Amino acid sequence: MDPAVVLVLGLCCLLLLSLWKQNSWRGKLPPGPIPLPIIGNILQIDVKDFSKSLANFSERYGPVFTVYLGMKPTVVLHGYQAVKEALVDLGEEFAGRGSVPMLEKVNKGLGIIFSNANTWKEMRRFSLMTLRNFGMGKRSIEDRVQEEARCLVEELRKSNGG
Repeated sequence: MDPAVVLVLGLCCLLLLSLWKQNSWRGKLPPGPIPLPIIGNILQIDVKDFSKSLANFSERYGPVFTVYLGMKPTVVLHGYQAVKEALVDLGEEFAGRGSVPMLEKVNKGLGIIFSNANTWKEMRRFSLMTLRNFGMGKRSIEDRVQEEARCLVEELRKSNGG
């Protein structure tokens, strides 16, 4: 076979695979405009007036809809009622954060700032309990810090700057 034919067939297969992958996800997501393969809905959105484009989508698909920015689906909540229902009424379900692969690799899913859901709750509870045990919010913590600082200075003097 001619190499050009093989290349064209390969690109067609990749395009069909991309379409199939997008459509398999669409069953779980809210309705929205049909995305183009690879670039998504970027051509349907006016970059100069992004909010007006989202308002137009909201009129057609309702206050909760899906827009593809590239190959990544983005669920949009448009309007006060939709945002209030999501963040106030269903706050527990929307408490998680999106994943940032680089930070997940570095932190291994631990820490207070970039952790998620149950891990975040456990780390926060442990941190607050530990800080309270050390006297957070009480005057006695100042005395402990000063005592530790004195001990540190004493040890540094003993080592003669070594």
